[in-house]
Amino acid sequence: MVTERWGPVALAVRWGYSVATMRPLTDTTTDQAPADPAATDDMLATQPIGYWSGLAHAAVTRHLRDAMARIDVTQPQYWVLNRVNGGPAAPSREEVVIQLTPLADGPHEIARVIDQLFHRGWLRIDAGRRLQLTDAGEVARVRLRELVTELRTVVHEGISDEEYVAALKVLRRMVANVEDNGGS
Repeated sequence: MVTERWGPVALAVRWGYSVATMRPLTDTTTDQAPADPAATDDMLATQPIGYWSGLAHAAVTRHLRDAMARIDVTQPQYWVLNRVNGGPAAPSREEVVIQLTPLADGPHEIARVIDQLFHRGWLRIDAGRRLQLTDAGEVARVRLRELVTELRTVVHEGISDEEYVAALKVLRRMVANVEDNGGS
């Protein structure tokens, strides 16, 4: 009998079904190869997305953070300045912490960054306990925005807006695929 020779997982794969979802595999004709930084264009379809998205994240983040460090600012400080400036109503400290902590390196980083910005004189608290940029904070935010725009130009060199949008759509779809699959 076939099932004695082939286990249920092997049969699912052999018959074209995803083991994770037991749904038919469609448009999945390429096997994955090991990560290869020297992969040629015709080999890219076999490359692992985790490797390449991780490499892109690390390189872009390092590029951004190194440039900000040269002017004694951190990326999380930039996030906080933008968030405090970025809405119709000034946020509270707690709102900023809740909104930005998922981006941060740890659960307490954003609260510390807010304290750093108070110490620099870039933030203040109004009578309603809402965070506000000081004049110096607004000057810093504008300067950082200009820097980030320059850095983005370097990252996007040779990449059209259409290519950039297509790449983000693919990444967004991959995230949705994983999340729709119960995160596994």
